[in-house]
Amino acid sequence: MKLGVSTAGDVTVLTPHGMLLGGDETDEFEDTVRDLDREGNKKLLINLGKTTFMNSLGLTVFFLAHARYARRGATVKLCAVDGRLRHLFELVRLTRVYEHNIHDTEEEALADFRSPPTPPAGVSS
Repeated sequence: MKLGVSTAGDVTVLTPHGMLLGGDETDEFEDTVRDLDREGNKKLLINLGKTTFMNSLGLTVFFLAHARYARRGATVKLCAVDGRLRHLFELVRLTRVYEHNIHDTEEEALADFRSPPTPPAGVSS
């Protein structure tokens, strides 16, 4: 597996290639997410357009990424989640964890990072 790492402004974009099945490829992905979290990265976008499959070990990285970033008030967004992967995310309720942070394209996700946060319902600005 190859893991693409790039930046778009203040957003770090990770693009895992291939399958996330718990081997070296998953370790590399998890280590990169952990390192970014430790460095204080605030905005992480994971583009799944090159990811073909994952099992529960791969899915765990997404749970941990969300938990680590949310604890610091930082954000992880996902994009290009194809039908098979989206189905897996729905089965394990990752779609509820990421709620409004799953986008069809990288461009949409980056635009969402740039837009001002919406206050919760019932809160006036």
